[in-house]
Amino acid sequence: MQQTSGPAAGAFPEEATLLYATLSGPLGDMVAVGEESARAPGGTALVSLSLPGRRRAAVREEWRHAPDAFTALAEQLDAYFDGRRTGFDLAFTPYGDAFERRVWSALEAIPYGTTTTYGALAGHLGVPRGAVRDLGAAIGRNPLLIVRPCHRVIGADGTLKGYAAGVARKEQLLVLEGALPAQLPLS
Repeated sequence: MQQTSGPAAGAFPEEATLLYATLSGPLGDMVAVGEESARAPGGTALVSLSLPGRRRAAVREEWRHAPDAFTALAEQLDAYFDGRRTGFDLAFTPYGDAFERRVWSALEAIPYGTTTTYGALAGHLGVPRGAVRDLGAAIGRNPLLIVRPCHRVIGADGTLKGYAAGVARKEQLLVLEGALPAQLPLS
């Protein structure tokens, strides 16, 4: 993924013209938010991709509906959900503090079809044991669900710990990627 300059932690860029589109997918309607950017291929840098149930999924009145700005994202998501793509090649506008950006960068390095644990990720980043909760909070603030694969981080005991769009969606993504076996429904 290609980064362009970004806004401060926890806020959408105020000076930017924000665009949005609703994209359909097997996990429900996703809300894509982007920023017009001359440095981004196609003229739009992705700011946020939310799934149903995510707090930031609400569309703001001042944003401009522009589905055509998200054609590349929609095509790549379709290919991902069809099993034809294992990663994303998109320009995005990072935001967050230095620690969050460091954690999010580490998420991007987790290979498709694999998982890691919060503890292993903390060890990789040199995060002290007492700051693992901060690491979890940074993962939870990841604005680019699916595209930046925070769903690949699980508990040390193999359980699926929180996901901004719900643990059931996290499980669906991991099954899709082959990191978890599909569960047969009990009759």
